[in-house]
Amino acid sequence: MRVTFLGTSAACPTVRRNVSAIAVQREGDLMLFDCGEGTQRQMMRYGTGFSLWAVFITHMHADHFVGVTGMLRTMALQGRDDPLLLTCPVSGRRVLEDAVHLGFDRLSFPVEVRELRPGDCVSRDGYEVRAFRVNHGMPALGYALREHDRRGRFDVERARALGVPEGPAFGRLHRGETVEVEGRAIRPEEVVGPSRPGRTVVYTGDTRPVRSTVEAAAGADLLVHECTFAGEDRERARATFHSTAAGAARVARDAGVARLALTHISARYSEQPARLEREARRVFRATVVASDGMTLEVPYRDHPPAIPPAGGGEGAA
Repeated sequence: MRVTFLGTSAACPTVRRNVSAIAVQREGDLMLFDCGEGTQRQMMRYGTGFSLWAVFITHMHADHFVGVTGMLRTMALQGRDDPLLLTCPVSGRRVLEDAVHLGFDRLSFPVEVRELRPGDCVSRDGYEVRAFRVNHGMPALGYALREHDRRGRFDVERARALGVPEGPAFGRLHRGETVEVEGRAIRPEEVVGPSRPGRTVVYTGDTRPVRSTVEAAAGADLLVHECTFAGEDRERARATFHSTAAGAARVARDAGVARLALTHISARYSEQPARLEREARRVFRATVVASDGMTLEVPYRDHPPAIPPAGGGEGAA
């Protein structure tokens, strides 16, 4: 699973940062979370491709969704015919549908606009994306991408000791089937360990630090939390329903996540992200300030990630 940050600025883009969008590649599936102005160019620049199955919009502020219009035009010109799902909070459907049809009579592929409420879930093969409540002073959602549990480890030596012949019988046991060996039934639990958790990535969109995010992100492998302000501007953050670096870090700490990536950076800090990173790391060490083009690989929990270096910057972590 790979997360690519396409836009990490707050409402105003800067020379180095575009407005909000992240791409998540999960095996063969590609999806976006938010789609601010210029996202399609960022997708080209950073090589994510356009084979999306869904775009999950957190709220109907322009810097989080107006990139949909141009992106759909490009997809149509490229000859796309696969359907695309767009989700948004309740009351956002009409605005999003207007964006879909702006400047174009008819697309060459079907687009479904679906309103979600907190707790609603979109299911895919092997994982789900669940909406949760955030606090941005308007209808707004965060999203948690959670993989299903994986099968337990197959104990080859134990299977051999039980006389199970190598080959198809191993696969059947690992899939949960009982096999017969010399008249004896060998059950899967005799050679397969307990199930192992899949990976979880949580994206907040714009929000104050809230308990509902802590609950949605409990034990997550990666939390992507907005960080519009530094601590000195905490009152402005509160008044505008945004987060400080320390506030986001407290959410990560309380949720017990493996890593925290800060995004939605105000233009006033765009050239000094290490300042926000230091503030957050005093609360939660495994923090990085995301930058446009940064990619984070999300490994399974039996391969814990390294803590990224301080200072942010483009490239992989």
